[in-house]
Amino acid sequence: MSRAEATKARILQAATEEFALYGIAGARVDRIAKAALANKNLIYVYFCNKDGLFDAVFDAHVGRGLDVVPFTPDDLPNYAGRLFDFYQKHPEVLRLATWHRLERGTTVERDPAIAEPTRNDKIASLEAVQQDRGGAPGFAPATLLTLVLAIASAWSPTNAASMPASAVLASSPAECRSAIVEAVRRML
Repeated sequence: MSRAEATKARILQAATEEFALYGIAGARVDRIAKAALANKNLIYVYFCNKDGLFDAVFDAHVGRGLDVVPFTPDDLPNYAGRLFDFYQKHPEVLRLATWHRLERGTTVERDPAIAEPTRNDKIASLEAVQQDRGGAPGFAPATLLTLVLAIASAWSPTNAASMPASAVLASSPAECRSAIVEAVRRML
């Protein structure tokens, strides 16, 4: 890795932490530069501006990150469990997605977890599975996808602040994962 690539990687890591904590408006380029041990001007050279830096961080963690969890339309309970595992290991992903929605004003349909063309591909896969199962009654594929994603993120660190303390404290990650898998199984 060249020196420039290493500097850029440090900037992206520092920016990830800064944006996850403070969002776009609250993030400070000087703090990012200091944490990355980089010259502040390099941020502008590499990313043009703070919005460009956020876009690079967002794409690296949210856009590509969710590709790490393969979508299995014929096994949605375990898909939800794997998403939960991913969110537990990478809490910054949901935080960045939340900041993106809050500050960029995007709708849920444009959320990277269910964005075009990913969303359409997932919906088409769910429709195919439903057809293979004889047009299984239940939720429409788009609704089903939204519900699975919401259930999988229910106990994420991002959502924990809005949960009653008893729900957070009484549940181990293993119990939460088990409940998520079972909830999706029952929903189907």
